[in-house]
Amino acid sequence: MSLLLSGIEAKLITLAQKIFDRQFELDSKLVIEMDERRKQLMFQDILYNFSFLTTAVNLQDENIFSNYALWLFELLCNLMKDIDRDRIKDQMVDHYRILSSCADELFKDEQVDLAKSYLQRAIVVTEDAVDNIEVSEQFLQGRHVPIRKAYLSALLRSDTAQATKIIRDAEAAGIPIEEIYEDIIRMTMLEVGELWHQNKITVDKEHYCTSTTQMILSLFYPVIFSQPSKEKKIVTCCVGSELHEMGGRMVSDLFEYHGWESIFLGSAVPTNALVHAIGEHKPDLVALSVTMPQYLGLCHEAVLAIRKTYPEILIAVGGRAFSTSNRIYERWPVDIHTDLATELITWADKVVK
Repeated sequence: MSLLLSGIEAKLITLAQKIFDRQFELDSKLVIEMDERRKQLMFQDILYNFSFLTTAVNLQDENIFSNYALWLFELLCNLMKDIDRDRIKDQMVDHYRILSSCADELFKDEQVDLAKSYLQRAIVVTEDAVDNIEVSEQFLQGRHVPIRKAYLSALLRSDTAQATKIIRDAEAAGIPIEEIYEDIIRMTMLEVGELWHQNKITVDKEHYCTSTTQMILSLFYPVIFSQPSKEKKIVTCCVGSELHEMGGRMVSDLFEYHGWESIFLGSAVPTNALVHAIGEHKPDLVALSVTMPQYLGLCHEAVLAIRKTYPEILIAVGGRAFSTSNRIYERWPVDIHTDLATELITWADKVVK
């Protein structure tokens, strides 16, 4: 957006400068986030806000400004992709509050209260817009969609307490752990990955969602690790340079819950280390998880190394990366491909006696 300063009343420019300076005084983060170009645009936007607010007040139409506020928020999120939606929301809310405190310098008499009410409405719609990210059709299909949406919303707001409560409430409602893992948490984290991939959320938000979910998963461990043993063993890991370990961790957890001894090696496991671990633990099944497509080649190398060293061992592969291929796993010497831990468990319990 741009607005030439020529033709703007001097008192409006003075008021805009006052609001501009006040916001920087109250928010030290702005100095880091706003380079000179962004500062100029921010100042011009303040004048633009005056224009829309004045139009709304003069016409006594609240929607004019609230719809503008919603449009402005989404525009800024698109223009400043390095800044989280929550953070942009905070910037806008702070601005509207400062502008409200200066409303009597822009309006007279009953228009002051009208302007303040419109600004309060702008704050509400901006806060609501943080959660209003368009999600995929796949995310809105299947079981427990309302819980899934609520969990994603809490994560995107960085509300750890609410995210934890949502999953705890799901458990208290009697939803099986398998469904919480696969139908709520797994589907939510896949959507988080897509939102990051589409540049709708920043990488720090994606990392927060992952670390928070890992913490929440740990709350199930007292139940998961108290199940009777079937004397079967699985080794799971993320191969090569793969750092996305959530899928492998969840597979390991659910196998443990179903009585298997699970050895989760974590992320970025080199092939030689994986082969050594298999020799040490002697599992019945090895499950390899790959999230990023560029690591499929490393996964293939790991599969070949395992098959060469331990020809009889069962090998499973899965993860988001395989969905980007043309069923590449069918050309690999693996025993099964699946993205669902429950499917893998059902199959493994039948095959491993």
